[in-house]
Order: sequence, then structure tokens, then C-alpha cells
Amino acid sequence: MLYRLLYCLIIYLALPVVLYITYRARPGKPGYGQRWTELLGWGPRLASPTPPLWIHTVSVGESLAAIPLIRALKAAHPELPLLVTTTTRTGADQIAKLGELVTHRYAPLDYPDAVWRFLQRTRPRALVIMETELWPNWLAACARRQMPVVVMNARLSERSCQRYQKVQGVFRAMSRHLSLVLCQHRDDEARFRRLGIPAERLQVTGSLKFDIQLDQAQIEAGQQLRTHIGARPVWIAASTHAGEDEQVLAALQQVRQQLPQSLLILVPRHPQRFDAVAALCQAEGLVLARRSREEPITAETQIYLADTMGEMPLLFQACDLAFMGGSLVPIGGHNLLEPASLGKPTLIGPHYFNFTDVTRQLCDSKACIIVEDAQALGATVLELLQDEEKRQPMGMRAFDVVAANQGALDKTRQAITDLIR
Repeated sequence: MLYRLLYCLIIYLALPVVLYITYRARPGKPGYGQRWTELLGWGPRLASPTPPLWIHTVSVGESLAAIPLIRALKAAHPELPLLVTTTTRTGADQIAKLGELVTHRYAPLDYPDAVWRFLQRTRPRALVIMETELWPNWLAACARRQMPVVVMNARLSERSCQRYQKVQGVFRAMSRHLSLVLCQHRDDEARFRRLGIPAERLQVTGSLKFDIQLDQAQIEAGQQLRTHIGARPVWIAASTHAGEDEQVLAALQQVRQQLPQSLLILVPRHPQRFDAVAALCQAEGLVLARRSREEPITAETQIYLADTMGEMPLLFQACDLAFMGGSLVPIGGHNLLEPASLGKPTLIGPHYFNFTDVTRQLCDSKACIIVEDAQALGATVLELLQDEEKRQPMGMRAFDVVAANQGALDKTRQAITDLIR
């Protein structure tokens, strides 16, 4: 209880700063417009008298992974209202594509009064949290209302587990409010058990991200983009971070020494960095085309900067080979499953600790190669772009790994259904 009092004191003192810095609109990060009051729990009341199932996703990645489950739950229980919250505007844009299938609200900040107002206005029957977005006042408020709380697609890296162990009493105080934790992998389950969650509240259902249902329209658009690009060798560096773009550009220069006709599709992770990455490319003397400006890809174009959001399937479809960013710098990597599901051979840097299990499965199947630095990235990209007989089987094995691990969607849907009956 003491930790929550201290926590609440700190966050209330920080509220003006939180509202200004975290949620203000700025270039590349759209704001909340007139809906900013939802962050304080002042959203409209729900019209349906039936208590909804509250599903919380954070941003784009979590929303995209949750959408197939949302559709499956609605198909199985058409009478059940679904309330979906997101933390970011970009996540909200993805949920908006579901139309009237769900009701969307921005998630309340973790202030007791904001959470209380949100629950009073929505009156959900249960909360389902995507991955491990745990907020103390959310959990305490749900416990007071005797609302079940499920964490689905839960993952816990070894690094995060060790951090939680340093404050294990705090973690146990929060986690005692969790009704069920649906883990992605056995190693995630083992780490949650180390932190004191009882075995009867843990299940391994697999990763929802393996049950990828890619937008067919995006895949077709990706094929059209590839036709437009032509027969040039094409590789993508996806979800790159600050300090990593420079390494990717160094690898590009290495590749172009022997494959001057090759094209790099560069996708920075965060939209607020789009202009800075464009300037970096131009400072290197590279010929750039920006997707957001609909600039044409010509024979002279060396980099296609994908400065848009929510188009990863399209971009992966257009390439021969994918490098996943956040891994040449100590971010922990990003999910390799999207390119793998499209049959693309994948590369990743040495810092993949957030996706250890998936990366190991792909590497064990010889569908993914770990590159240690920019020089290794350039050499490996060059080798694979020049050797179709090696590249194509890698892509086929990547597809097979995804197919072999599917089924989490049905397990997760059933577990949630059993809990809320």
C-alpha cells in the first residue's frame, strides 16, 4: 500500500509535465485533439446497457496483433460489446479500421480519479491487456470492482525479469490482481513464476503475432510497388532507431560497391524521426525518394524512405531481404514474424533480447542470420542479394516457422471466453 501512496504522490506532482511533454502534438507525433480529456477519464458514456469487454492495446504493433482476436471474439460473441483503448493516436488509427465492431476510447492515465471516472462511464465486465502493460491504479480499481484482469500475449524478457526481481514486493502487490496471464512462450511462463505468480494463473497460449492475418490489399499493393521498382535487388531496413540509421547507410555503401543498382527501403521506427533520417541520407550524398510525398522511384534512387505508418506488410512484400532494426543498438530488436510470414529471409543484429524465442526459432531453422555490426550487415546483404539459391530457401523456411507456431488466437479466445462466462 505504501508504494502506491508514494507512486500516486509522484504522478500527481508530475501531471502538468506529463500532459505537456508526453501528449502534446509535435511533428511526426499527432495529438489527441478534442479527445485529450479522455486521458483524464472524461470520455462519453457507453450507449449499450450490456457491460463491455475492455481490451487495452498500446500503439500500432499491439493493435495490429490484437485485431484478429477482436474479430474472433466478436464473431463468437456478437452480442458482447467490445471497448478498445489505446495509449497512442497511431494505435487509435489502427483500431478505427474496425469501424462499428468496437468502441474506442483513449486509455485513462494511471491516476485514481481518472481511472474511477473511466470505469464509471464504461462499466466493463473484465479487462484484457495486450502484452505486459501493467498500471498499479488500473489493477487496484479493477480489483475493487471484482473485475477479472487477463494479460494476453504476455512476454517477459530476462532483463525485465531481473529488474522486477529488484522490486519483487511491488510486482507481487500488482500481480495479485491478475486473474490470468496468457504467456507467449515457456520461458516467459518460467520468468513470471520466478516473480511469484502462481502456476494456476499462468497458461502458455503462444504468440498472437504468429497468427498473422495480413491485409491482402497491402500485399497486392506491395506487389505493385515491386513491379514499379523493377528487377533491381531490394532490401529493407525496418524499424530503425537513432544511432542505427548511420550503420545501415554504411552497410548500404558497402552493398552498392558491388551492386550499384540495389535499392534500400528505409523505415525509421518513430515518425518524429522521419525528417532527421531524410536529412541524414541527403548529407551522405544519397539519392532519396520519400513515400509520404509520393516521390517517384527512379533508376537513380538509392533509398526509398518509407516515412508513413501502418504499411509494413506492403513494404516487406516489395523486398527480397529484410533486416529488422532495434538490434544494432541495444533496443532489444523488433518482431521478425511479419517478414517471415511473407517468406522473406531475415537478418537481425546482436541485440534481440526482447524477441529471443522467435529469433532463436528462425535462426535454428536457418531462416534468419544474426549480424554483429554494420560491416557484417553489408556483407550478408550483399551475399544474399547475389545468391538467389541461398536466399529463396531461407524465405521458405521462415514461412514454415510461422505456420508451425500458429494457433494462439484460438487458445487465447477460448481462455478469455472461459473466464468471462
